[in-house]
Amino acid sequence: MFERLREDIQSVFHRDPAARNAFEVLTCYPGMHAIWLHRLSGWLWSRDLEWPARMVSNFGRWLTGIEIHPGAKVGRRFFIDHGMGIVIGETAEIGDDVTLYQGVTLGGTSWNKGKRHPTLESGVVVGAGAKVLGPFTVGAGAKVGSNAVVTKPVPAGATVVGIPGRIIVKADEDETHAKRKAMAEKIGFDAYGVGEDMPDPVAKAIGQLLDHLQAVDLRMEDMGKALKSLGCEYREQALPELRKDVFDCIEERNETKVGQGI
Repeated sequence: MFERLREDIQSVFHRDPAARNAFEVLTCYPGMHAIWLHRLSGWLWSRDLEWPARMVSNFGRWLTGIEIHPGAKVGRRFFIDHGMGIVIGETAEIGDDVTLYQGVTLGGTSWNKGKRHPTLESGVVVGAGAKVLGPFTVGAGAKVGSNAVVTKPVPAGATVVGIPGRIIVKADEDETHAKRKAMAEKIGFDAYGVGEDMPDPVAKAIGQLLDHLQAVDLRMEDMGKALKSLGCEYREQALPELRKDVFDCIEERNETKVGQGI
């Protein structure tokens, strides 16, 4: 028992830089309190003491804001950070070293009895506000982005974001990424600070424009070489410089609109 408690506390230190000492974790971390109460309710549930188990679970919900059904199976070093608003259903299964943030739901999409909640394999991280709904598996080491709604299996090591949840292809796996980056650098454009992994429709449109610009650029170079080889007079002129301050102004204007809720 004390060994398991020590293991729980160490898992907090490994994943939360705000944790300062063991006493603070014992007394001020509702995620830990919810897990310890779940172990008690789960022990009662496994001995067919359903009503006492549900009462312990309900007390844990009242105390911590985290609802874990006594029938849910939870692995070792499970860490709930902040925790408020988390709901974990009866047939959910959680592996070792899993991390959940506030507002996460591991729910079902059916009223039928049997397996109806997700299985999270070891090392899964689920971001704040995400909903994982249905009797499927989220593979080991996968990451679910904040506010994502996931209703289909997630392969091990993948990252899923958005509504509905979709798997992000890593930049180094995208054959066009290097070409787009080179063209963006050439014209002095950085996609207004949008990360490469963000599933932003505007960023996707800009990516297609960069592909088109690169194709035009290559075609113009080939035409220039062809004209030179034919002995035609051809003056290769440098492209006009794109001033960074212009793009900075656009970025500041967009940030102002976002701040104003436009």
